[in-house]
Amino acid sequence: MVTEVAERYAQGLFELAKENSTVTEKKNAAAMLKDALEQNPELRVFLRAVKVTGAEKKRFIEKVFGEAVDADMIRFMKLLIDKGRISYLDQIMTEYIRLANDYLGIEHGIVWSARALKEDDLARIRKALTAKTGKNIILENKINPELIAGIKVTVGNNVTDVTMKNKIDSMKQTLLKGGQA
Repeated sequence: MVTEVAERYAQGLFELAKENSTVTEKKNAAAMLKDALEQNPELRVFLRAVKVTGAEKKRFIEKVFGEAVDADMIRFMKLLIDKGRISYLDQIMTEYIRLANDYLGIEHGIVWSARALKEDDLARIRKALTAKTGKNIILENKINPELIAGIKVTVGNNVTDVTMKNKIDSMKQTLLKGGQA
C-alpha cells in the first residue's frame, strides 16, 4: 500500500515530468530505480542508515545513478534525502509508474496458462484487450500447470477465467448443490 507521503512526492515528480514532457523517460528511470532497490537490499539499507550523512548519500547517488537517470531524478532523490523521505523511494517510484501508466494509457495484465504461450497468441490476446479497453495493454505470461488448459487473464480489477480448472470447479459446485452439470 502506498502512503500519503509517497503519493504526494510521486504527484510532484509526475507534474514536473508533464511540464518537461519527460513522463516516459522518468517512468523508465523509476522502473530502473525500483529494480535496483529490489535487486540490492543493501542499497535500501545504505539509504536508510542514520550513521551515513546526507552528503555521503548524495555523493553515492550521483556516482551510481548519475549516468543512468536524468538530472531531475538525481535532484529529486537528493530532495528526498534532505527531507528525510528517502525511505519512501520505492513507494514513490511505484506510485509514479502508476500515474505515468494512467497518463500514457498503459495497462498491465497477466495471462495465466498451463504452458508458455507463443508470442502470436499473446499478441492476439493483447489486440483483443486493447480493443476492449481502449488502452495499450502490456501482458506477462505466467505459468500455472494446475490450470490444466485454457487461460486466465487479469487486467486491473477485471478477471476472465476460461481455464479447464475453473470449469471443473464450477461443475463440482453445481453437483454438490444437487443441480445438473
